[in-house]
Amino acid sequence: MNYDIQLKNNINKNYIYTLLQNIDLTRGIWMIYLAGKGMSLTQLGLLEMVFHITSFLMEVPTGAVADIFGRRISRILGRVLSLVSVVILLAADGFLWFAISFVFTALSFNLESGAGEALIYDSLKEIGEEDRYMKISGRKEVFYQAAGVISFLAGGYMATKSYNIAFAITIIIGAAAVLQSFSFKEPAVDRKKEEQKGKNIFLNQLKESLRVVKSNSRIVSLIVFTEIILTFCTCIFFYLQNFMKGYGYNEAIIGVVYAVSFVAAALTASWVHRIERVIKEQGILLIIPFVTVACLWGIALSPYHFIFFILLTVTEEIVYIAMSDYINKMIPSENRATILSFSSMVFSFFMITVFPLVGLLGDRYSLIYAIKCLGGLGIVFVIINSVSLLNPGRKIRK
Repeated sequence: MNYDIQLKNNINKNYIYTLLQNIDLTRGIWMIYLAGKGMSLTQLGLLEMVFHITSFLMEVPTGAVADIFGRRISRILGRVLSLVSVVILLAADGFLWFAISFVFTALSFNLESGAGEALIYDSLKEIGEEDRYMKISGRKEVFYQAAGVISFLAGGYMATKSYNIAFAITIIIGAAAVLQSFSFKEPAVDRKKEEQKGKNIFLNQLKESLRVVKSNSRIVSLIVFTEIILTFCTCIFFYLQNFMKGYGYNEAIIGVVYAVSFVAAALTASWVHRIERVIKEQGILLIIPFVTVACLWGIALSPYHFIFFILLTVTEEIVYIAMSDYINKMIPSENRATILSFSSMVFSFFMITVFPLVGLLGDRYSLIYAIKCLGGLGIVFVIINSVSLLNPGRKIRK
């Protein structure tokens, strides 16, 4: 088959892969599941910290693996480790084994995070269609959100019957995702493998990627902005499960709320490229943080917390798609997966510091108090971000 056609096929294959990869019936119930296994909010925060410490340490090395040996190989390894992690989580019955499962989960995310995005962007770049990336990324997110809707509705319902069934179905679908990951065509990116030997392959890759980042401060500022927003949204995403459970919602109703939020995000995803044309980068950088923080306070103070949660997922979707496009346009292909993994490492750093703190405050005081503290931190971020962006000396794409 013609090389260009194979690369074009990567796009449609990636939609199906995204669906299979993200149909996880445990997504909306794992914190409740582990709480039922005796884990406190503090222990849940520590488990998430284990995940992000692993991610922090391994993001850039796994990104280098993808840049040196191939995005396809990295993606395949990621799916295998994800499958292993779910099996361990189902079989485990103590904090140590839960933590080991989270280590494998983190590694699976590491191997996919830079590689998957780089595979698609470079496939488009090879055929001269990289300008379509934001639109294609939006479409891919529709499949991601569709997987979330399926996961939360089916997972929430299954959890009222049997957690084991939810895990078993997730394992079967995960095995299908492993098989589908073999079908992608690797873009012909110059990785300079012939010029490098042994450990110098990784060292030179990391040095070159760091040089690219240091030479463009805008890459760093966009990465930090993106990961702070995603940290706020992720903390709420996970702790809201226990928050709603404490208000008397059962797993099925919680699943419905999460499913609706994913439908809203899916509808938004297909429109992000149009939204960006209207408000531009400046609008996204100024407006989205304000809306995000307002949603945090709405969740903490309003009896309609689920409405503000749904709106929060919409802001997260806009940031993720728009910033991904901006950042990819500034990165050379041979360093793409490594630098995108650096972005994920920044996210892990924020999660290591913020996520367990929310759990600790939730245990000691209440989750409402913890979310208010997160909202207070958000206000500080909005002020600093706004002052920085409105500085006349700063250049923003308009």
